[in-house]
Amino acid sequence: MGNPLRILHVVVNMNRGGAETLIMNLYRNIDRTKVQFDFLTCKAGAFDEEILNKGGKIHRIPYVSDVGHIKYLKALNQFFDTHKSYPIIHSHLDKMSGMVLRSARKAGIPVRISHSHNTQSEGGLAARIYKWLVGKFIIPNSTTLFACSNDAAKWLFQKKSSTSHILKNGIEYDRFSFSNEVRKQIRAELMLDDQTFVLGHVGRFAHQKNHTYLIDLFAEFNKVRENAVLLLIGDGPLRPTIEEKVRKLGLEKKIRFLGVRSDINRILQGLDIFVFPSLHEGLPVALIEAQGAGLPCLISDCVSTEVDLGMNLVNYAPLNNTEAWINKMKRITASQMERKSEQVAFSNKGYDIAATANKIEDFYLTISG
Repeated sequence: MGNPLRILHVVVNMNRGGAETLIMNLYRNIDRTKVQFDFLTCKAGAFDEEILNKGGKIHRIPYVSDVGHIKYLKALNQFFDTHKSYPIIHSHLDKMSGMVLRSARKAGIPVRISHSHNTQSEGGLAARIYKWLVGKFIIPNSTTLFACSNDAAKWLFQKKSSTSHILKNGIEYDRFSFSNEVRKQIRAELMLDDQTFVLGHVGRFAHQKNHTYLIDLFAEFNKVRENAVLLLIGDGPLRPTIEEKVRKLGLEKKIRFLGVRSDINRILQGLDIFVFPSLHEGLPVALIEAQGAGLPCLISDCVSTEVDLGMNLVNYAPLNNTEAWINKMKRITASQMERKSEQVAFSNKGYDIAATANKIEDFYLTISG
């Protein structure tokens, strides 16, 4: 058998974020004798060891925010000048993909994929203007457009969005299926008794995820449900700010920071409600996983309705109405619905990662000739 087709995925780092989790889910489920993933990153990541163990290569260049535009562009050009053999580059940097794909085109890389995972840029005004400018290079330098949802496609590709391929953020849903036994185990590990009502959130501590609002919501909810606890899974630049807010509110014993976890599938079993007040999203993997665990989800109306798998688990609330959130939390707690996982929804709606991996594998092999 010949060597596998090597695909270069471009990310900032391979940490446990939504896009990175999707890439790893695909990587684990493709036939690596036919297709192999390599990575161009700027920083070390949590998945690096697993990537190397699976035969992937990790290349590293400095990131634009650390070295500035000129040095970053130089590093990109030098990399592609010395790695022209890649037949396909698959960039996951949203608007920043413009610079990457332009350098790849100049180096003669034939297939250049831009993949949208979001619906809005992060950062301050200067950063967003910069991203808007470099984002203009995406359409002229891409051969193929991918997005996790229709909203994500419209944001990044605008008039060209109708030509994009929608690749849904699938999961290995059998790993998330609800188990009462695992629920007991994880609650024992976290020292939570049966009477404790547990809210949870999975997400990076960044502006987009709206942790400040989440803490305010919990503080109000805690007044009507005194046996409630909030678990926050993830890490990020705003974590110290949120920890300080929790201290000021005197909620240290009620809100737990669990950090980055590799056992999210187990932790979800121990929750009673998943709360997700994001300011914007593409199609968050965390919400697909929560539904896979049969969890009621209370989410902001800024999140695409495409994330709802039709399992009667997703409830929307507006971010300008705290009372609506609290009322919906109370209704969910009162209903005490039976937890179950409806696996058929994942297959029927395209969220089965094995099927998605087969789809992307066939695409790579076909487009590379």
